[in-house]
Amino acid sequence: MSDPSPNEKPAVDAIEDVSTPADNEKQQGGKITFQPTVKPERVVKPTPTEQPSRRPSIAAVPQPAKKESKNVDITEHMMTPEECAKKYDTDINMTKPGESKGLTSAAAAAVLAETGPNVLSPPKKRHPILKYLDSLTSLFNLLLILAGVLEYVLLGIDFKGNFQNTYLGAILIAVAFLNAFIEFYQQQKSQALLESFLNLIPTKCMAIRDGKLQQFNAAELVVGDVVFIRMGDKTPADLYIFQASELKADNSSLTGESDPQERTPHNEHKNPLEATNLMYNGTLAVSGEGYGMVVRTGDNTVLGQIAGMTSGEDKSNSPLSVEIDNFVKIIAAIALITALIFFGISFPVNNNNISLSLNFAIGVFVAWVPEGLPATVTILLTIAAKRMAARNVLVKDLQGVETLGAITLLATDKTGTLTRNQMTVTYIWSCLNMYSAFRNMGNEDNVVTNDSPGVAEIMHISTLNSRAKFDRTDVPVTERQILGDATETGLIRFAGQSLPDFDQLPDMYPKVFEIPFNSDNKWAMTIHQKKHADGSLTLFLKGAPERVLRICNRIMIGPKGESTELTDDHNLQFQQAYEMMASKGHRVLAFAQMLLPESQYPADFHFDKKEKNYPTDGFTFVGLASLEDPPKHGVREAIGKCRSAGIKIMMVTGDHPLTAEAIGRKINLVLSDTKEMVAKRTGRPVEEIGEDEYKAVVIHVGHIVGVTGDGVNDSPALKKADLGIAMNISGSDVSKEAASMILLDDNFASVVHGIEEGRLIFANLKKSIQYTITHSMPEVIPNLLYVIVPLPLPLSAILILVIDLGFELFAALTYAWDKPETTEGLMKMQPRKPVTPESIDRFRARAHRRAHPIDPESGEAIVPGRLSRWGRNIVAPFTKIFWQEKFEKSDDEILVDFPLLSWAYLEIGIIESIGALLTFFVVLWYNGITPYDARLMQKGNGSPTYYFQNDGNYAQPYTTQRGITMDASQQHEALAQAQSMVYFGIMIMQMFNLFACKTRFTLPLPFSLYAFSNLKTFMGIFGGAALGVLIVYCPPFNIPFGTSWHTSPLWWLIPFGFGWVILAYASIRMVIMRKASPIAWNPEISGLQMYPTIRSFDRSKSINQ
Repeated sequence: MSDPSPNEKPAVDAIEDVSTPADNEKQQGGKITFQPTVKPERVVKPTPTEQPSRRPSIAAVPQPAKKESKNVDITEHMMTPEECAKKYDTDINMTKPGESKGLTSAAAAAVLAETGPNVLSPPKKRHPILKYLDSLTSLFNLLLILAGVLEYVLLGIDFKGNFQNTYLGAILIAVAFLNAFIEFYQQQKSQALLESFLNLIPTKCMAIRDGKLQQFNAAELVVGDVVFIRMGDKTPADLYIFQASELKADNSSLTGESDPQERTPHNEHKNPLEATNLMYNGTLAVSGEGYGMVVRTGDNTVLGQIAGMTSGEDKSNSPLSVEIDNFVKIIAAIALITALIFFGISFPVNNNNISLSLNFAIGVFVAWVPEGLPATVTILLTIAAKRMAARNVLVKDLQGVETLGAITLLATDKTGTLTRNQMTVTYIWSCLNMYSAFRNMGNEDNVVTNDSPGVAEIMHISTLNSRAKFDRTDVPVTERQILGDATETGLIRFAGQSLPDFDQLPDMYPKVFEIPFNSDNKWAMTIHQKKHADGSLTLFLKGAPERVLRICNRIMIGPKGESTELTDDHNLQFQQAYEMMASKGHRVLAFAQMLLPESQYPADFHFDKKEKNYPTDGFTFVGLASLEDPPKHGVREAIGKCRSAGIKIMMVTGDHPLTAEAIGRKINLVLSDTKEMVAKRTGRPVEEIGEDEYKAVVIHVGHIVGVTGDGVNDSPALKKADLGIAMNISGSDVSKEAASMILLDDNFASVVHGIEEGRLIFANLKKSIQYTITHSMPEVIPNLLYVIVPLPLPLSAILILVIDLGFELFAALTYAWDKPETTEGLMKMQPRKPVTPESIDRFRARAHRRAHPIDPESGEAIVPGRLSRWGRNIVAPFTKIFWQEKFEKSDDEILVDFPLLSWAYLEIGIIESIGALLTFFVVLWYNGITPYDARLMQKGNGSPTYYFQNDGNYAQPYTTQRGITMDASQQHEALAQAQSMVYFGIMIMQMFNLFACKTRFTLPLPFSLYAFSNLKTFMGIFGGAALGVLIVYCPPFNIPFGTSWHTSPLWWLIPFGFGWVILAYASIRMVIMRKASPIAWNPEISGLQMYPTIRSFDRSKSINQ
């Protein structure tokens, strides 16, 4: 998101350190006043525009009017069951739904033929050939293809003299195609792995047709079918529920609502997503059972409609792809300008020979192109992607590897990403004592055990008064899947890990009566055949604490079940315990029991709901239990590392603000006081607290945004973000398709590993480019001197290509295995494109300049046509604003910046050029040719030249200034040795440059051991050197490459000497640079808790101890 565009995603303002309103729960007189729970929308509310700014800023960019959001196309929820059945011509029985007739087979077949199968259409996929062409038409590959085509243009100028360019052109074009293939192959491989995770529709379901309950493939369902659904089933289509028995649905993957929603035939909501008589495709029935009519199938379901929204979202280019394109434009511009300038210079120098001048201009253009760089970048990213896959991060797009390291804002879902999506018992208050359910640090004395008074009763109530079920009982409790309400699941898991006879309890104490939890009572009651001193039946009750306490008159106080009358003191202790649990954002349940007397309730007593012949008050209060969805292991440290790295973390949740704040404080998301805490501490109203009195970091525009999500409702955001990150295990198939990256283990800590890898690959990629393009100068300058002076050609075109695609490729790839220079250095630096007040102003200014005019009638932006946009892009470099933006002062670190270009073209590149030319002249001098002789021999009497050719038609003897006469073979041998040594010399100097480019914080070799940390470096040097020796000193290779095996190794000393000059210069330069512009480390954040999230789930150990 470095460059704004008309299609830029809207600015997101949010609070990093969450300030939570205290209006929902007020403390009065030491007691809690219970308010109805409000479920906020699962969105991030923008900061009001009228909020006073801390500094002057450019006004917000005028936005076009938003189009109306697409409403969910369902209206049946406002109908009665009979009206809905009539609409779809199906037969239902309201009193005995199991006896419904449903559709006939013939009618269902006709509807199926008309509407198609009940499956989601797979996302539109580009043909593999088109995908390959997308990779091939990147600017870098197009530049290579252009260079290759220009080589063939030279054939038309001088076919015989430029015949070797036939091979060069073919090689350049082949490199472009090969580079595109590598990128294409990696994308296809990631896509194939992703598809192995996808399963877009449940396979089987139970439905009634022709009056018979049968099993069908879900794909065969049609509107009007009557479906039977029960606990554990995945809803196969959108259903209108016309009969339900304690049916609840988990809609979290669709709407983000974490609590199971009750489904009944009665509905009073107009919004279909809030309707209580609808169940949606892909949601899970977590309890109860019911019958429903299919009202939508396939793409017409709510799931299908939301999935279809992702196809309308444009995928923005990654920051790396933008910067690589900019680099290609820079290289192309330099090459083109240089070629044109020196074409004009060489024309008069070469006796107005247009053929030779044009040949030279094209040669200079090709020499500027770093032929091996595209392959280097692609292979480096591929290696990094494989390394990230080993750390449970699947990258679908190669350039997403680096994007993760560049993000400045990470918006993350809470449930299932930061937390375990597994309600867990945390505290128990029984017999007026508070116990911790975990053996936490500093909390060893109050750990709950089976002997703790009242705890055994709470475990029995949790086990027996429950509708949750295990999928199996032949494995330990920790390995079982539990079907049921999230709260009951947490209680069952707690009891199952603690009670030795847990699996036998339901058989030991059979249930004789039950009143399930409902919104009126807010408690659930069961009566069991459990004997006690005064009878055979025991009543268990659990529910909302205030409701349970209201119908109790006694409280348990002793380890053997002793109880006493409830007093005001007991009520106060209850309120204090409840307040402590609620303040931590926990979900709290109360437990009560009654030992039913034999005289009033004998063993064979028949309880009846209608007659209400069961106790309704006078219970004994047993205790409280609090549950929370605890943070995942490693999340606290992961968020701490992200914040230390300068990355804003924003938690998006629909939970109560206090719950969100409580979780945030546990995971390093919230560290400082909130507005309400400041008000309470200072004794002032909340409204009087100023923004400067509490830390609320407002997040503005201009971020590179990463979004994590797992639900269908997250998919549009995942696709629109700079980097969408989906969950593999808990994530929906639609979210995986929309994302650019997938966490294979659903662990937020894997994101941190990815950020580290992303930052490392950017640093290594930058070093690799810095190293690779340095050799352009010793290739280009000799070409210029070849025509301008003129001199004999120091480096032939084939040797230039061997440099780029030979040892340079070996050496450049070794940067992929470079480790960070310091252990935590990369994660202590600010993001490479930090968001500051200045960057926000620059972003908004650019957005203003690039904003499209808005149609006053429709309120929509007037987008210019393609030709108009092309025209603007062509004219842009000739405008003042274009160059102002290019040279704007910025804190951003880009892939190819001025220091890198200066290093490659003005500093080390010049040193290598001098070294290469000195070596060239020394070898010629050794063979009897002085620089003066070389100029005369090259200039000759016209074109083509009459010297340095091993061909009788061209070559003629030449007498040097020292009086030595050289024939054609001697001239050819002298030039071959000189060119061989220039090639070999560039290779040797680049070996030293390889180490000089490695370091940024520490001094390069020989002053630092860091240079030796990557053994692959020496393997690359050995491979490149072996190729160089083969080309120069193996006679069969001398013929195609124009080299000579007679080249003396003594001449290696010259480039070796310049190599040490490069290292010395690099060391001095680094010392000066570090003093002139020190590394901008992130400031330490006080209050970060970097110790692990320690929670023991081995209940047997903690209980028995």
